[in-house]
Formats: sequence, C-alpha cells, structure tokens
Amino acid sequence: MRPVKYFCARRGTARAAEVSAAETDAPYARVKDLPEKLGADGTTITVGDPGVALTVHLYEDPQCPYRKCKESEVFGGGPELRAATIRREANTEYTLASLLDDRAGGSGSKKAVNALRAALGEDRFAEYHEALYTHQPEESADGYTDALLLELASQVEGLRGPKFDTAVKTTKYQACVTASQKAYERAGDEENPKARARPLL
Repeated sequence: MRPVKYFCARRGTARAAEVSAAETDAPYARVKDLPEKLGADGTTITVGDPGVALTVHLYEDPQCPYRKCKESEVFGGGPELRAATIRREANTEYTLASLLDDRAGGSGSKKAVNALRAALGEDRFAEYHEALYTHQPEESADGYTDALLLELASQVEGLRGPKFDTAVKTTKYQACVTASQKAYERAGDEENPKARARPLL
C-alpha cells in the first residue's frame, strides 16, 4: 500500500511522517501480535486491524461437528483468513455459540466459549482459539472439560495464571456465553460454522 504523505513546514518532518504511515500498514509479525477486543454489543469479538475494508464474521460453536470444523478452521479457509488478518487485508469477527450442548447434552460448548472469553481478557483469544480448534476433541457430550481447556491453555504463552484458571473453573463469563448464543440465534439459520463478509465478496 502506498504510504500517506504529509507536508509540513519543518524540513524532514514529511519524510518521518511518511515512514510512520508506511509502518502502520505493515503486517503483524505473528498471531500473538493481532489486536483483539470485545465489541460494544458484549458478544462480538474482533481480531485484527479494525480499519481495514474487509471484515469476515464467523459464527461457530467450538464443539461443532468435528470433521466439519476441523476442515474449516485447520485445513480449509481458516489458515488463509488468519494469514489475511496478519497481512492487514481483513479482520475477523467472532460470534460464539453453544447450541450443541442443548442437542447433545453436557456443557462442553459453554465451557469452551467461557474459556475463550477469559482468554480475550488476557489478550490471547486468537492464539487460544487456534489451539482449541487444532486439538478439538471428538464429538461427545462433554468434549471440552475444564481439565482439557486448561491443558490447551498451557500451550499459549502467558495465558495460564490464577485469573484465567479461576475464570475457567467457575464459568465466570456465563452471562457472556448466554448473550453470545442469543446473538448467534438472531443471526439467522443454524448452519454451523458459517461466515459472512462485509462488503460482500
């Protein structure tokens, strides 16, 4: 992208501003450097540069059918979207569902969504999300247990600690889990996972 140029009275200032603008457009070095935040609605999690033109909004249950999510997040479009986010070509929004708990029984989806929200509080959502889908358990009533969620969190540098561990064990973000599921339902059809882009591709 061509750097933005600023013309100032002081000699040399324009060049410094030009370099600064170019650096602002530089790709992120790695996943852990991606900015992430919770939206004003309390449910949408945004990863990447919020100023880019393309936004891909993902709606997903962490316990979605094993093969379908594995193909999407690990072997399919997931890595490409992640790479585009790192290159500042897109940003990614997430609405996390827990509908499979109601269908299969158990609380694995709710536990995983709660843990992901806790990871956001530590600025480690993107890395932890990647870890959960890379090591997604086979479909079962309680695929994601507290023990597994904490074990996977140990793979993310700087995530484990009393604050995060307690949030996982006590389901600290239950209200967010419930609100996120309602937001998923308001989005329409029950296809899982699903993606929508703005502007439309």
